[in-house]
Amino acid sequence: MIDVIVAGGGPTGLMLACELRLHGVHVVVLERDAEPAGHVRALGLHARSVEVMAQRGLLDRFLEHGKQYQVGGFFAAIDKPWPDRLDSAHAYVLGIPQPVTERLLNERALELGAEIRRGVAVTGLSQDEEGVTVELAEGTRLRSHYLVGCDGGRSTVRKLLGVGFPGEPTRVETLLGEMEVGVPPEEIAAVMAEVRKTQKRFGAGSFGGGIYRVVVPADGVAEDRTVPPTLEEFKKQLRATAGTDFGVHSPRWLSRFGDATRQAERYRVGRVLLAGDAAHIHPPTGGQGLNLGVQDAFNLGWKLAAEIGGWAPEGLLDSYHAERHAVAADVLDNTRAQMELMSTEPGAQAVRRLVSELMDFEEVNRYLIEKITAIGIRYDLGEGHELLGLRMRDVQLKRGRLYELMHGGRGLLLDQTGRLSVEGWADRVDHVVDVSEELDVPAVLLRPDGHVAWVGEDQQDLRDHLPKWFGTAAG
Repeated sequence: MIDVIVAGGGPTGLMLACELRLHGVHVVVLERDAEPAGHVRALGLHARSVEVMAQRGLLDRFLEHGKQYQVGGFFAAIDKPWPDRLDSAHAYVLGIPQPVTERLLNERALELGAEIRRGVAVTGLSQDEEGVTVELAEGTRLRSHYLVGCDGGRSTVRKLLGVGFPGEPTRVETLLGEMEVGVPPEEIAAVMAEVRKTQKRFGAGSFGGGIYRVVVPADGVAEDRTVPPTLEEFKKQLRATAGTDFGVHSPRWLSRFGDATRQAERYRVGRVLLAGDAAHIHPPTGGQGLNLGVQDAFNLGWKLAAEIGGWAPEGLLDSYHAERHAVAADVLDNTRAQMELMSTEPGAQAVRRLVSELMDFEEVNRYLIEKITAIGIRYDLGEGHELLGLRMRDVQLKRGRLYELMHGGRGLLLDQTGRLSVEGWADRVDHVVDVSEELDVPAVLLRPDGHVAWVGEDQQDLRDHLPKWFGTAAG
């Protein structure tokens, strides 16, 4: 009997496997593809995902393979500078190709003891009060206490569950690929500068060695977007959009994506849950997709581990849907808005100019970038202190930084008074007595995902709040 089967070995599924293994959960990841994808869909990690890696002690690995940027243009490609005073000690975008992110998470999951099986497709499932039976394409079955579908926008798990996936179909399609070019970089840069004055869905970025990642609007919407475009189709659209095809040749891969926007009605049905693209799809504007999935896993992992470990308070696992469904709904809305602002229609261009003017106000620019980078997320944990529900930034303490204390995925009481105690919960919550000039409250109780669950200095009030997130006291 497996504790958790994770269907899908992309960034969401691998992050979830890492989180579960921190708590000793027996995890098996089933990935349909026999080999990892080599092409680059997502290009980097936003600030909140960078924080997630720092909270688990993985950031140095990612920094070794990525490049830090503080560049504007993330909201609807409106060219405004990176805002000052972002509420993060990691206020940058980490440029790192998706295959590298997947490789690093795969390595970490294996280090922690996760089992990853490639070339294994889920074809059926059924559940009862004791667990889930998963049927595989090869004709065998596996049994687990829980199943999590992290198997992408066309999720087999979601379809087998019969969960509704309402939203809007693709109206606008875009071609994407990696290929060689036959013209000098200066010519590409000059054409890009002119075309992107109005057409923000066009671009060509160098990978070095004459290889470019090219994006261009498609001519209509394909009946079957799983069928990749041809090189000739790519050339035709380049000529139509940019007036030249740049002499592109020798494609490494070609694909197409749409602007469909959909969200699963429920993230949990009994012992089966959904995360990442299986739970929500949206246009890639703002680069939020991979990040949203990784953060789903970060929210879900400790809650599911608590359920399996037998200490989860009532409703903890259901709080995954309550918190992350609302976050994804907001992302869907902001990508809808961005797609409208990127339209070449006169009305949309007029609204774009107005939004661009508003973004000259520092507060507006920062608000929109905090939305894109997910550091502005606040979960609804009820009435209380202004920090309640927010994630705690990586504050400097006298003896190091906060995130260095969270690598184990446990709760944490940061106590600046030295008078508090987590007796009864010490197996789930670390008690750290230290002080920070950046924190003007006596003490904060952090969930394993770093979100603030309590603020104060009264011991009895703390004891009243600990059970909500960490269950009944031991002993």
